[in-house]
Amino acid sequence: MAVPKRKLSKSRSRKRYAHYTTAAPALSTCSHCHELKMNHRVCLACGYYNGIQRIEIATKK
Repeated sequence: MAVPKRKLSKSRSRKRYAHYTTAAPALSTCSHCHELKMNHRVCLACGYYNGIQRIEIATKK
């Protein structure tokens, strides 16, 4: 059974956890309505993807 020879200091173990961060999602602009959307996803504002309307979006009146 492996047993550490010495106790790791708090700063040494916290340095290891400092690199566990989440990255912000990559956003691009929709070519149809110019709203921000996630890459390779249907635009939630207009429903277009790759120049073709994929889903019908209900508009508020």
